Amino acid sequence: MQWNPIISVDQLDTIKEASFNKPQVIFKHSTTCSISKMALSRFEREEAPETIDFNYLDLLNFRSISSEIAEKFQVHHESPQVLLIKKGECIYDESHYGIMMDEIIEQAGV
Repeated sequence: MQWNPIISVDQLDTIKEASFNKPQVIFKHSTTCSISKMALSRFEREEAPETIDFNYLDLLNFRSISSEIAEKFQVHHESPQVLLIKKGECIYDESHYGIMMDEIIEQAGV
């Protein structure tokens, strides 16, 4: 899986714009949380479609970006959490054990 690391708040606007052409996933990950590590590992074992871009946020190093994501896409902050952005809007979000690639693919309609 090819991850695009999110290291700047400015990237959120880029992700939002890109979502008009291609669905965007944001995976918010806490590197010290065992549930988050398990969710990421399970997610990465699945085959990622090339029709979706995958963006990765390290919550511990970029906590303020997580807050901005919650505000910009009108979701509650959770960790781990996955958001699916399409046409500028978060059309799906899930956390913890609910994070599954097949659900993302289904929701993205690709």
